[in-house]
Amino acid sequence: MTINRRHFLGALAGTAASLTLPRHALQAQEAEPELPGGTFWGTVPVADDAAPMVQGEPVAIARSGILPLIPRALAALDKHSAVIAVRDKIGIVDFSQPSRQARFHIVDLVGGTASTPLLVAHGKGSDPANCGMAQHFSNLVDSEASSRGSYVTGEVYYGKHGRSRRLVGLDPDNDRALERGIVIHAASYVSPAVVAAQGRVGRSQGCFAVNPREITQVLETLGPGRLLFATS
Repeated sequence: MTINRRHFLGALAGTAASLTLPRHALQAQEAEPELPGGTFWGTVPVADDAAPMVQGEPVAIARSGILPLIPRALAALDKHSAVIAVRDKIGIVDFSQPSRQARFHIVDLVGGTASTPLLVAHGKGSDPANCGMAQHFSNLVDSEASSRGSYVTGEVYYGKHGRSRRLVGLDPDNDRALERGIVIHAASYVSPAVVAAQGRVGRSQGCFAVNPREITQVLETLGPGRLLFATS
């Protein structure tokens, strides 16, 4: 079945708009100031019965390495607010870091925390010399390159890499993501063992490939209608 980007975004926006933040988040919004751009970034502690976001214990954003990228991610969140209505958690991928480094962060804007960062692959077309650094970015079909910009997370489906999540690109630099099949999926070439053996993870065809052991929690934490922001 052919997926129409406009119809897909419309359906996604309708679904996302029907979701609301937890009650404690709404209470916190009344008590805490907002960051520039109007997106709440509170200091509400994570509930005692809340599961870790991805792996390990989440840490305060101020003590995480992701803090410098937060303003840009929040600006992207507000820019695309008509589509991204679920604003509790966002994903940030920092392609300025080498692939041997954990550079995929999931940020809880309600709790003011960030997950333990994860390994994530970039595309072959972004690193033709296989040096472990994403040096080129492309939105072209068959480029096998990563694309920077804002994505909204879509539906889960089962493909050749198992359980995966579709992504829709929202910017001119990545608006062919759905056509290109750029998704979040698992890959055996993304693991600490691969880094130890070759000094970098393997390369994807432009997808955000993560460790198979972490894919379930990533897909569940970054559910439909949320922002994935890729930068360098």
